[in-house]
Amino acid sequence: MPGSLEGRYIKLEVIGGKNLKGPSGRIPAGIYISINVDTRRRWKSAIRVLSSDESVAWGDTVTLSLDASPELSVEIRASFEFDRMLGNGEVVGKLETSWDALLDHGNEPFDISFPPVQGVQPFLTLKAAVLHPCDNHDSAVLDTIVESEVAQETDAGHERFATYVTSKMVSHLNDAIQHFQLVLDQCPVGHPDRAGALTNLTWARLKGYIQKDLQDIDCITSLFREALALRPQGHPDHPLYLYHLTEALNWRHDYQHTAADICESAQLHYELLPLCPEYTYLHSVAAGKNGVDYVIRECNELPIDASDEGIHLRRVVLKLCPLGNEYHLKALDNLAWALITRFEQRGSIDDLDECIQRHREAVSLCSEGHSEHHFYLNQLASSLWHRFNHQGNYHDLDEGISLCEEAMHLFPVESEHRHVTLDNQGAALAARFKRRGDVNDINRATSLFREALTLCLSGDPCHAKTLNNLARVLKFRYDKLNVHEDLNEAIDLHRDSLRSIHNSHRHKYLNNLSSALSSRFTQTQKNEDVEEAIRLCQESLEALPSLHPDRYFSYMRLQEAYLSRYRVQRMSADLSLAVENFRMASRHPTQGFPDRILAAWNWIVAAEQHSHPSALEAYTTFFDLLDRHLATRSSAISRREAAAAFQYARSVPVDAGSCGIRRCNLEKAIELVEQGRGQQWSLASRLRTPLEDLESENLNLAHRFSELSKCLSGAHGSTISTDRAAVDRAETEYRKLTEQWGAVVAEIRNLKGFSRFLLPPSYRELRAAARHGPVIILVASQYSCNAIIVPTSGELHHVPLPSITLTDLKNLKDRFARAIRHASIMGPKVPRNDLIVLLRTVWGNIMLPIVSVLQHDLKLKLQSRIWLCPTAAFTSIPLHAAHPFQTNADRSKEPCLEDLYICSYTPTLSALARSRQMMKQRVPPSFVAIGQGQPGAGKSKELLAVDSEIELVRKLVPATTIRTTISGDAATRAGALQALEENTWVHLACHGKQDREQPYNSHFVMKDEPVTLLDIMEKDIPHAEFAFLSACHTAVGDEETPDEETPDEVIHLAAGLQFSGFKSVIGTLWEVDDAVAKHVVKAFYENMFKDLEDGGEMDCTKAAWALNRATHSVKTKVPLEQRMVFIHVGV
Repeated sequence: MPGSLEGRYIKLEVIGGKNLKGPSGRIPAGIYISINVDTRRRWKSAIRVLSSDESVAWGDTVTLSLDASPELSVEIRASFEFDRMLGNGEVVGKLETSWDALLDHGNEPFDISFPPVQGVQPFLTLKAAVLHPCDNHDSAVLDTIVESEVAQETDAGHERFATYVTSKMVSHLNDAIQHFQLVLDQCPVGHPDRAGALTNLTWARLKGYIQKDLQDIDCITSLFREALALRPQGHPDHPLYLYHLTEALNWRHDYQHTAADICESAQLHYELLPLCPEYTYLHSVAAGKNGVDYVIRECNELPIDASDEGIHLRRVVLKLCPLGNEYHLKALDNLAWALITRFEQRGSIDDLDECIQRHREAVSLCSEGHSEHHFYLNQLASSLWHRFNHQGNYHDLDEGISLCEEAMHLFPVESEHRHVTLDNQGAALAARFKRRGDVNDINRATSLFREALTLCLSGDPCHAKTLNNLARVLKFRYDKLNVHEDLNEAIDLHRDSLRSIHNSHRHKYLNNLSSALSSRFTQTQKNEDVEEAIRLCQESLEALPSLHPDRYFSYMRLQEAYLSRYRVQRMSADLSLAVENFRMASRHPTQGFPDRILAAWNWIVAAEQHSHPSALEAYTTFFDLLDRHLATRSSAISRREAAAAFQYARSVPVDAGSCGIRRCNLEKAIELVEQGRGQQWSLASRLRTPLEDLESENLNLAHRFSELSKCLSGAHGSTISTDRAAVDRAETEYRKLTEQWGAVVAEIRNLKGFSRFLLPPSYRELRAAARHGPVIILVASQYSCNAIIVPTSGELHHVPLPSITLTDLKNLKDRFARAIRHASIMGPKVPRNDLIVLLRTVWGNIMLPIVSVLQHDLKLKLQSRIWLCPTAAFTSIPLHAAHPFQTNADRSKEPCLEDLYICSYTPTLSALARSRQMMKQRVPPSFVAIGQGQPGAGKSKELLAVDSEIELVRKLVPATTIRTTISGDAATRAGALQALEENTWVHLACHGKQDREQPYNSHFVMKDEPVTLLDIMEKDIPHAEFAFLSACHTAVGDEETPDEETPDEVIHLAAGLQFSGFKSVIGTLWEVDDAVAKHVVKAFYENMFKDLEDGGEMDCTKAAWALNRATHSVKTKVPLEQRMVFIHVGV
């Protein structure tokens, strides 16, 4: 050493290095630098992570005394442990140099190169400087180079293994394994270095296996597992040990094609990648073509597995190839396939929703012009069709058909897969035919399946499916058109398809053939057909697990066979078996609600046809299923649309009531009529349930219920979107909220005293509606017309109405409509003879038998209050105006209904009971009169008498009451809604419009925009008391549809105001003449407020009496039809 440096200090900075890959190619935990100042001492840098570009940045600085030898060696070493190093690691590069050489660069960074490794030269960037002699320097503490036997054997193993990798000589591998085995033998279980020793040995053996120099990959994999167990999550070496195991699994899969290995490797990669920063070499290798890319490719080629584990794998694979990855689309498709397969096996709507979401993502990723765009359109269409069958949402069906048509146009005519599109399009059209009955759909579907059959000949995997589909639509067409050739061809095709099918869908083909054979038995009465049909269904059931969704179809086909045989042979056992299969089908938990509702309805029909005692059970099942189905819909409109899909069952509420009556179970009859007719209102009100009692019992549950109810209410107000993916997400979120809400409700029902919380009301609860007077329920069914009187106390009374049938009522309704229209163009003094004849009929055939019971059995006093609760066709008839129009021998007038009693209406018993309950929440009254006689241009004709009517009402309201008037330009939608919320008494004079297409859009016409029934329903105004609706059509539902037995009969503006909080409402049954209506209005308010001068209080319960008095007092001023038009609804 030159004298000038002796006794001095040198500051050495290790800045970084590049091309630092070890000769063995093994991924290190990190790289470090060793400066050997002599044969006994050395300094080691920190171990740093190797970057993806095979570089390392250290920035380590050391101060060394130059008293030692002028020569030194610099080594780059790869360490395979971060935490505790076993040996010195693998030598990446070694260089003998001198201090003079290092100091020959001034104070500037410089590079030193090392011998090439795998053809690439590693180098370090250093900086060296002599420190000033006057500075106070502390030399670094150097490590003593004294190696243990374990370290020496480990280092020898690394050297031999690196030599094997470059030379490919097995002897070097054997030497390396021998060294590593010796080390392992000295690291027994519990030794801190055992993990490192295991890994060194196993890695060498794995490379020998890869080069086919060694065998026993199973042992290698087991050893890696053992090592990983010693380096658990959180240990700094855990990521590297995960990688080691993935390598073993990948190679074993590569040679042995074991699916379990590649699946486990995918899971391990999913755990590994987040633990490796993207800049690291480990991440670049694990995420590269031999790591994640290999795993994804191999997993994408695995058969679809619909088990929970299989779907978990598909989710993992999708996460491993994010958006932009070349395998992303395939991974999306595989996950979607797995989900729809599991849906077919288990019936979980969550699986189907996610499947559709994934298909939508796939379609969006391969836009039009992409070579597989048509394929993904097809996939999405198919999944939408599945959801339509399960959930009954027509948006899904229509979108599916549209997508199929788009795919058809894109599919090359010569494509070998064109039959798939034809099949899907045919299936969607067949589904639409089943719901809507358009023969054009079934004919088109038949043509599409025939064309598809020409493209997938015998032997093609899809041949049997297309045969089956064609047979199904021919059977559908036979059911509709009764073409016997269709049925025979369907049976032949079903037999052909069964001969070709041997997969998991065979049970479907068995069921379909069974149905066709049952139909032929009905036609030919050949026993062999029905017996084979039964055998086929039994075989189908034997093949399916107990909760498989398709057991539903086996039950339905089985009941079809038993029922067809019963109808021919009349063996009671067959009817019992048919009913039992109806029961199992309707209660099968993994099938969608629409199909189960259909099963319940068919059960009802069969039980009624054959007088089976299970009829009431069938009706109850139907309503419970429909209630649960509608509860999944997020708005009143969507619930009504869902209910409208079951047009075939519109008369079920009144038929259920009739069934209860015929079976002498009047309480059950009332419960079923109430549940069926009040379904829309009860579903809307469930989120407004008073919680005082629950809060006192369990505050936490009450809070959870309240919060979830608020979330669901918020979802009600969601705007309609044309983005179907957004709609899907919103509906899925709503359904999940509903499930959480339902779970809380179930908890509440487990509390003592809350077992019936939010269940359909029992008769015991409903009879509260009759607390202040009897309620008369009029049931108009195809089976019979009856009335049930719910008295204030005592037993129910059944009043048969033998003189009138449902057909008579429909005729009566039509005659009233004509008579009202005719009266509107007659002079005010002209006798209304047509109406008089009709009102006599109502009196004699309907109300007289009821009045007889009220007078003689219930001993009801004159001028007592009664409530009419009409159903079906009864809702379109002015029952309150029933009149004998007869003169007695003593020239006295025979009293009419309104002479005898004060009549009110109620849409349902629940609505009346709820209004009575809310009467406890009274506040000081405030009155608002809202008038809009001059709506915006083009909205409606001008109402000339509105302003004078509003002024009249203002004068009649007591001066002691807070009074407000809103009219003209101020009578806007917002102004009217605000007034409804802020006042307890409301008078509304304007145009009223009934929307028969969508009753929730029925509305009051304002200056700018209408106030709809839906607007009113969304208001919760518990303090509201009274509303007078001086507008047309405010108290009658959809009374002019072809089939009157519809739940829409209870959806009208008066009922909406009652729902929002108004306890007492005056509404109208038809068009009001505003010029004469003011006479009724004047007389009404004069009677309503006449006692207030003596200090009385405004009382909304007097409204029915005031209206009764008013219509009597204006007989000479107001024509009959304009007196009858006003009715009272509520308390």
